[in-house]
Amino acid sequence: MIRKSVALVRSSKLTPVRGILTRLYSSNVDVPKFETLGVSVPIKNVFHVELNRPKQLNTFNKAMWKELEACFSSLNVNPECRVIVLSGQGKHFTAGIDFNSLLEETSKAEDFDDIARKARILNTLISYCQDGITSLEDCTKPVLAVVHNACIGAGVDLITAADMRYCTEEAWFQVKEVDLGLAADVGTLQRLPKVIGNTSTVREWCFTGRKVQSKEASEVGLVSKVYPDKDSALKEVLEIAQSIALKSPVAVQMTKQSLVYSQSRPTKDGLEHIKLINQAMLQSEDLKKAAMATATKTETEFDNL
Repeated sequence: MIRKSVALVRSSKLTPVRGILTRLYSSNVDVPKFETLGVSVPIKNVFHVELNRPKQLNTFNKAMWKELEACFSSLNVNPECRVIVLSGQGKHFTAGIDFNSLLEETSKAEDFDDIARKARILNTLISYCQDGITSLEDCTKPVLAVVHNACIGAGVDLITAADMRYCTEEAWFQVKEVDLGLAADVGTLQRLPKVIGNTSTVREWCFTGRKVQSKEASEVGLVSKVYPDKDSALKEVLEIAQSIALKSPVAVQMTKQSLVYSQSRPTKDGLEHIKLINQAMLQSEDLKKAAMATATKTETEFDNL
């Protein structure tokens, strides 16, 4: 599943890549290869993951759930990867769950008459899907999501597990599950209230299944910024990702670990957690490098972690 990327000619010029301006980067890095996801390295230490089922509107089938977990788990331990940008190919970011795939998987429970055995099949299926989404949160590398056009159902689950979210003006969001006769079960109900900090708004979205346009998404804090189109969004978000990638990977990754750990725990527990982490990480050479660069107002390079 892992292949070596082809070495390209090094260049510092701005070069068009998939419709956007980004720096041409070359390196012999391990790049995961998948059926439903596209992975590239447009900038040093920045990996770009794209949902890659454009003809199916990037809907989630069984393979995509599995490959999301495999992709982000592999990037988590890839020292060349420091930041991840997530977007979707084609017309929409994602139209949500592939309903035919869902029916195929849930129908396996019909092979049993006993409700306990039916429940075990569905429990395994839900866990399988949850693991795909949670892999973004478990990954210690910051994940920056870029949404264009539709972000429906499982798409909302996906972006709420990311660290930062951006969208285009034509983007819209929808917690669609109630219209399909089920409650969202792979992360939206747990993460969305924490993301926007307004339970009344979240419950309205989840109970009604209405479309939420980019302007409202920005106003309530679901996204950090709205861009005119996908090209401009990707260009600027890649620049943000690059600025993060230039910083100490020790500092960035430990910051994410502490944020994720603390978001569902008392402040005291979070303080104890970061204390235990930093009693080791404060001894890193990155601290000395960063302090010297700040004092001398010069740039420095940090080793991979």
